[in-house]
Amino acid sequence: MSSSRDRLEQALARIADPKGEGGRACLTVYAEAARAAADAADARAKAGISLGPVDGTIVTIKDLFDVAGEPTRAGSRIFADAPPAKADAPVVQRLRAGGAVIAAKTNMTEFAFSGVGLNPHYGTPGNPADRARIPGGSSSGAAVAAADHMCEIAIGTDTGGSTRIPAAMCGIVGFKPSQYRVPTEGAFPLSYALDSIGPIARSVADCARADAVMAGETFEPLNAAPVAGLRLGIPQGMLLTSFDDTVSQRFEAALKALGGAGVRLSDEPMPLLDPMMALNARGGIPAAEAYAIHRGYIVERQNAFDPNVRARIARGANLTAADYVDMSRGRARLIRAMDAQLADLDALVLPTTPIVAPTVVEMENTETFNTKNMLLLRNTAVANFFDLTAISLPIPGAGLPVGLMLVTRNGHDRRLFRIAAGIERLLAA
Repeated sequence: MSSSRDRLEQALARIADPKGEGGRACLTVYAEAARAAADAADARAKAGISLGPVDGTIVTIKDLFDVAGEPTRAGSRIFADAPPAKADAPVVQRLRAGGAVIAAKTNMTEFAFSGVGLNPHYGTPGNPADRARIPGGSSSGAAVAAADHMCEIAIGTDTGGSTRIPAAMCGIVGFKPSQYRVPTEGAFPLSYALDSIGPIARSVADCARADAVMAGETFEPLNAAPVAGLRLGIPQGMLLTSFDDTVSQRFEAALKALGGAGVRLSDEPMPLLDPMMALNARGGIPAAEAYAIHRGYIVERQNAFDPNVRARIARGANLTAADYVDMSRGRARLIRAMDAQLADLDALVLPTTPIVAPTVVEMENTETFNTKNMLLLRNTAVANFFDLTAISLPIPGAGLPVGLMLVTRNGHDRRLFRIAAGIERLLAA
């Protein structure tokens, strides 16, 4: 393996390439600090010393993480001149302590509030598979940076699918952990109840390395689980509707490969989706919490917001405290019920998104944006609502990227990584 410094220089060259997406994917570049960190990692490697599984790894972090001495923009112009953060976010501290080489801060949907990835303030990075298409969001720059080799691992956040959607759109791997495992302090919030922090990378193993460091856990090399005998449930009902032709064909091919390898596939009724939809019909917990965070700015600086983001935050204005309590209590009951339902399965398996990446131009129409944003979020948001853990893997094939999502019970993250590694190997073959 080449040195950390050599790999960093290659990443920085890609970020700086005027023909590439670096200017839109990476909003702040830490070239000199990263070079110092890479040189230190190489010196440790030469001395036979390792700080852990990400030592010397080239990493980017999403624009909503606190970095000491600079404003935390969260993809917005509103906070571009905010007071600087006093300390690094805990996940950033853990990455640095583990020897990660942090090369850049990556672009995102403003305040992380959409699955599309458009940013009218800083530009929208083009999808690596087709630059005229959206990258997916909200961790848009993270996925493009990882897919375009501007880093080896990108750190994003996931409140309704924001690591998994862009990973699926860009043909790589995105992981959403069980929320409790990774501290969210120092990450600008969208929803206190649903925010989680996860990695995006080109392999399951790289995601597992970063996840262990951010969770403060001892890393053990990832052994792929045997695929034969796995019990995977295919969730019936609305999560299997409205597929475009590419997603439909690729998902069927994946199921055929899984069945042929001895996976026990079963149709899984999803009776808890109806009460989830009814509970969210009032606006949902993220809208309530986002409005609480932004209500002052919505009044004072409404024209400074991305209009699509502003409209989603404004949905929280009409929710009462009683509504919020009812939603939170109802969600807690449904979380317990879903955990019981999944007890006899290794995971659910379904497409990460029902459609491939739309074009940037078509998403400039507000009605199309709203319809397709909800469609992009539909499958992934279930894992956040029910407090589950999930991962998106690329399904190989011709045409635009399609993601295969595996979803399992809270706390079963390590097992999910092993299952995902086994399926990743099967699909690649």
